[in-house]
Amino acid sequence: MSFVADLRVVLRGRDFRRLFGTRLVSQFSDGIFQFGVTGFAFFSPENQTTALEVATGLAVLLLPYSVLGPFVGVFIDRWSRRQILVVAPFVRGLLLLVAAGLIAADVPDPLFYGAALLVLGVNRFFLAALGASLPHVVPPERLIAANAVTPTSGTVATFIGAGVGFLLRETFGGGDFGVALLLATSGVVFTLSALVARTMERQLLGPWPDPDQPQARQELRNVVTGLADGTKHLLRHRVAAATLGAMATHRFLFGMSTALGIILYRYYFADGDAETALRGVSLVVIGAGLGTALAVIVTPYTTEWFGIERWVQIAMAGAGVLTAVLVLPFQEWGLPVAGFVLGLAGQSVKICADTTVQRDVEDIYRGRAFSIYDMLFNGMYVLAAALSAVILPPDGKSYAAVLIISVGYPAAALAYRMITTTSRAEVV
Repeated sequence: MSFVADLRVVLRGRDFRRLFGTRLVSQFSDGIFQFGVTGFAFFSPENQTTALEVATGLAVLLLPYSVLGPFVGVFIDRWSRRQILVVAPFVRGLLLLVAAGLIAADVPDPLFYGAALLVLGVNRFFLAALGASLPHVVPPERLIAANAVTPTSGTVATFIGAGVGFLLRETFGGGDFGVALLLATSGVVFTLSALVARTMERQLLGPWPDPDQPQARQELRNVVTGLADGTKHLLRHRVAAATLGAMATHRFLFGMSTALGIILYRYYFADGDAETALRGVSLVVIGAGLGTALAVIVTPYTTEWFGIERWVQIAMAGAGVLTAVLVLPFQEWGLPVAGFVLGLAGQSVKICADTTVQRDVEDIYRGRAFSIYDMLFNGMYVLAAALSAVILPPDGKSYAAVLIISVGYPAAALAYRMITTTSRAEVV
């Protein structure tokens, strides 16, 4: 089934439409928030951004998802999910107003980053509740279709929110007061998702009471053990593990590409002009968003023609070769096109990884497998930014970084081919 057909099918359900609307509004707001934080951290005229500050900013944006991800399920399975979707937006909105006030008051950056971490921690609970609620609003035979369209639609909403954030920043200005207004706007928009969630019945999204459920403290201890068991199970399913590894490799190389692009635009292309640099990076984000959207359309067909395993190899190898061609000249026009290529390749690999884990991993281990997935998805991105802080020069023009990216993708494709080919041979 194509994305459009899947979406048309699941939108027939009234309760799904309400949950879907809650997701779209919240992730649209999240796009505005992410753009605001990115502009403040990396493109503020008052700050001289370094690769180390890029790594710090990305860690603030992403680590809550990696660290909290495996543990939030313990509480999501105890608290009313509908109430989480109603209450969390107000908490997040209040925290965003606090963060906006801190920026307007020109407090030290660590205080602002602390508030941003709290915002993202609340958002982690909110997104987990959305995911756990999905089976309650679609029949079992439509769950795969719903899983196919909701994360992708949320990603598109985030890209649109980032675009709106850019337009609002042009209106409000790039100074601290403008960023504060941007964050306050994000907070107001996010609270609207609570109004959508409130139209659903309180008990609709579960969880159902379970008298045999262990205490939360015991379950928290079991999370670490469960992750270890999930890792062992994944390693016994080599194709799923290899596809997950391909996704993790892409996120690492994409993280390095992000840090490289930010520093290049800030100092090599724009010579320190923050506003010019931000406009250039916005073009790269648009390119990556278009590539992501195209991947959603073409991947169902390419995987049907080539198979999942071969399409992963094509996407990874193509990303490496084209990155070298587009970025090595260090011309400004090449980076938005490279963003499109990496968006297309990365989303293609992600869709294949989602499908492979859902197909190959036994249901009893699937939740833990996706917790590992979540940790890799964000953790590898931050790790790459940390490495970039070590190897990138002040102006960002690094042949070594481009070489790592350009060679890393084909090398990962080759390793993936070897693992999956060996796995098939063992089955035969």
